[in-house]
Amino acid sequence: MKDDGNKKMVEIWGDVVAIKSLILAILFSSFSTMGAFFLAPIDDKSKQLFFGLAGALIGFVLSSIFIKPKRVITKLTNHDEPKKETTRHQGVSK
Repeated sequence: MKDDGNKKMVEIWGDVVAIKSLILAILFSSFSTMGAFFLAPIDDKSKQLFFGLAGALIGFVLSSIFIKPKRVITKLTNHDEPKKETTRHQGVSK
C-alpha cells in the first residue's frame, strides 16, 4: 500500500488505484447487481441472470460516471525518434 499525503493507493493487478475509489466502485456494482437480481421474478432463473447482468452493467456505468481517473498521461516527442507515450501515476514513484 502506498501513502501520498491523505490519498491511500493500493496496487491491484498491476494498476495503482485509490482505496476510496475502489470501495465506491465495489459498492455501486454490488448494490445495483443484487438490486436488479432481486427485482426479477422468483420462478424464472434466466430472467434473474439477465437482471443481474443488467444491474452489473448499470453499476459499471455509475462507476465510470462518478469516479474520475487519477492518471496523468504525458506524451513526449523527440524529432529524431518516433512518438513515445509514457504513463505516470499520480503520487506513485517506482
